[in-house]
Amino acid sequence: MNKTALITGASKGIGLEMARLHASSKGNLVLTARSEKELLEIKSELEAQFPINVYVIAKDLSSPDAPKALFDEIKRQHIEVDYLINNAGFGDYGYFSDTEWVRYRQMIDLNVSALTELCYLFGKDWKGRKPGKILNVASTAAFQPGPKMAVYFATKAYVLSFSEAVGQELNKQGISVTALCPGPTATYFMEDSRMKASGMVKRQKLPTPVQVAEYGYKAMLKGKAVAVHGTMNRVIANANRFLPRKWVVKLTAKLL
Repeated sequence: MNKTALITGASKGIGLEMARLHASSKGNLVLTARSEKELLEIKSELEAQFPINVYVIAKDLSSPDAPKALFDEIKRQHIEVDYLINNAGFGDYGYFSDTEWVRYRQMIDLNVSALTELCYLFGKDWKGRKPGKILNVASTAAFQPGPKMAVYFATKAYVLSFSEAVGQELNKQGISVTALCPGPTATYFMEDSRMKASGMVKRQKLPTPVQVAEYGYKAMLKGKAVAVHGTMNRVIANANRFLPRKWVVKLTAKLL
C-alpha cells in the first residue's frame, strides 16, 4: 500500500526534493508551505509524472494556530498520514541585537513550536494504532552555540534533543523519529538567512538539496535516530563533544 507523507516547507529546497523522492516511490503527498501557487505547480508536476495523489494545504506554520489547523484539515479530508517530514524552518545571520524581535519570534514559532506540535498531534494519533515515521530537519548547528546566528543554532539544538528523546519514547509503538542534520546546503536558505555573508560558506562547494534529501529520506526509512550529512560534518559534530565549551563557541564565532 502506498505511504502518504506530509512535508512542511515543501515548495523549495530540501522539502521539494523530499517530495520528489517520495513521489518517485509512488507515495502520496500532503504538501504545505506559505505559497499555494508554488505548491499547486509542484502538484501538477508530480501527478503528471507518477500515479499518485498530491494534496495541497497552504499554511504559514509560524502562525500559532496553523499546526492544529493543518492537522484538522488533513483529518477532515480523511487523509491517513504515514510519514511526517518537518522541513519548514528559517534562520538569520547577524548580531543578536541587530535583528527585529518579530523575526526571532517567527523563527522560534516555526523551527520549534510548529515542529513540536505536529510531532505531538501525529504521534498521539498514531500511538497504539499504527506505525509511523517522523523526520525532523535539524542542522549541524545543533551541536554547538552559534554567535551571529544565536537563535537559529539554539532552535536546531532543541530539534535534535527533542527528536532523540521523543524517538526513544515512541520506538516501542513502532514510530521512529529521525533528526536530519545537514551542514550548509545550496538552497534559498542561504539568501533568506543572509548566511552568504558568513565565512562558513564563502568559497565552499555546498552539497545540493537533492543530495541532502536522498540521505535524509533513506535515514528516515531505516529509522535512524540521528543522521548527519557529510563525512566532515560528522567528524566536526563528534569532535565538539571533546573540546572545552568555550573553545567551541570561539571557533564557531570565527567560522561564522
